[in-house]
Parts: sequence; structure tokens; C-alpha cells
Amino acid sequence: MYVFMFNLVWGAVFVLVTYGFFLLCYRLFGKKGLYAWIGVATVIANIQVTKTIDIMGIVLTLGNTMYVSMYLTSDLLNEKYGADEARKAVWFGFFTLIMTTVLMQMVLLFNAAPTDFAQDSMETLFGLLPRLALGSLSAYFISQFLDVRLFSWLRKIAPGRNQLWIRTNGSSIISSFVDTLVFCTVAFVFIYPWDVWLEIFLTTYLIKFLLTAVGTPFLYAARNFKFEDEA
Repeated sequence: MYVFMFNLVWGAVFVLVTYGFFLLCYRLFGKKGLYAWIGVATVIANIQVTKTIDIMGIVLTLGNTMYVSMYLTSDLLNEKYGADEARKAVWFGFFTLIMTTVLMQMVLLFNAAPTDFAQDSMETLFGLLPRLALGSLSAYFISQFLDVRLFSWLRKIAPGRNQLWIRTNGSSIISSFVDTLVFCTVAFVFIYPWDVWLEIFLTTYLIKFLLTAVGTPFLYAARNFKFEDEA
């Protein structure tokens, strides 16, 4: 019971802190901060995902909060600066993810010194199987560009300033579904039994669904930030 309550409460704090840093990054650095957030988030999310936790008897991977924050970032760029800026940020994140994957795989191939203590830990964090790496890259590329397109389309249907929640939740919920489906299919299909695969897929998507809703007020707050060089 203690572990369950701690993970639940600490998880809520973790989400608020993550979204708080998202706001702070934008407040301090403006549009450039959003690009920086995308780059950092792609790396952190793929490190966090290696850790699993238990909440209410359900085993979950970390990384979902950071990943959903990338949808918030691209939606904010789309909302304030246009779809081209959002797509540019997605490309930047994709480049960052590929660069990190390639460089860290090269690092792991170095022969460690007898006194080295980091190799095993680094292999745990960055020694992704090719299938997992392919799943992560494919899911990111497809879902993020889909999110930009959906957000732009929804802006034509629900263009009102107070309808931002429709645009961001509508685009992110669909994109998260595609992201989860692509990743789970590429990474886990035929590895786990179908019932286990389905549980992983559904729980992961449900978490992203909830995190998208929780992140909406933060997106509204970020949209109201004003910057002199953007006036």
C-alpha cells in the first residue's frame, strides 16, 4: 500500500514538475526554448522509459510525461508561430534522437578500462535493441508530424481562441494513439503474447490520454506569455 500511494503521489508531483519546467523553459528563452525543450525531451524520454514502476498493480514505464510534453510543445509552436515552425521543431527532435542513438551506440563499443564503472549502467540505458530503437524512431516521426497536421486541420474547424483545448487534445489524443500503436507493434509484436501486448498498448495509451488532459492548462498559460522580440 505504501509503495502504491508513494508512486501515485510522487507521480503527480513528477508530472507537475515536468510541465512546470516546460513553462519555465518557454518563459525564460521564448521560441528558442521550445526548440531546446524538444531536443532535450527526446533524449530524456528515451532514458526514462527504461525504468518501470507499479501503480495500482499495473506496471508502467516512465517517459510518457516527457513524451506528451513534446506534443504540447509542437502544439504551442503551431498555435503561436505556425505549422512550419512546429514541423521544424519535429525535425530537430528527430535529428536529436538519431544523433543520440548513433553516438551512444558508438560509445558502448569502446573497450572499457579495468577501472571503469559506467559501462554496465550505460549498456542498460543506451544499449537498445535495434527493434526498440526502430520502434522509437518510427513512432516519433509518424506521430509528431501527424500531430502538426491534425492541429492545423482542427484550427480550421475550431479556430476560436477559447477552443485551444479542442485543437490540442484532439490532435494529441489521436497522435498519441498512433504513436503507441506504432511503437508497441514494431517493438513488441510477436515478442509478447497478444493479451500482454494489448495490456501494454492500452495502459500506455491511457496514461498519455490523461497526461494530455492534465497538460492543457499549462498550454493555455504558455500561450499567454509575451516577448518583446516577438511583438
